[in-house]
Amino acid sequence: MNNIKLAPLLLVFAEVATKRSYTAAAKKLGLSKSAISQQIKRLEQDLGQQLLIRSTRGVVLTAAGETLLARSEY
Repeated sequence: MNNIKLAPLLLVFAEVATKRSYTAAAKKLGLSKSAISQQIKRLEQDLGQQLLIRSTRGVVLTAAGETLLARSEY
């Protein structure tokens, strides 16, 4: 997948990762939680890595997720 198509997915990922919440990211971006979930799933599939672990207490980044978040903050 080219970088232009990844950009919106990375924006969603960065918002979820910094807020540690699908709900908070959805509110901030004006999207549904379902749309956020679908975009994160698509990004993970495109990259071939699990980036986030969802639980009842929020979101935890995997090692790959931490690396991607750090690289996206440049």
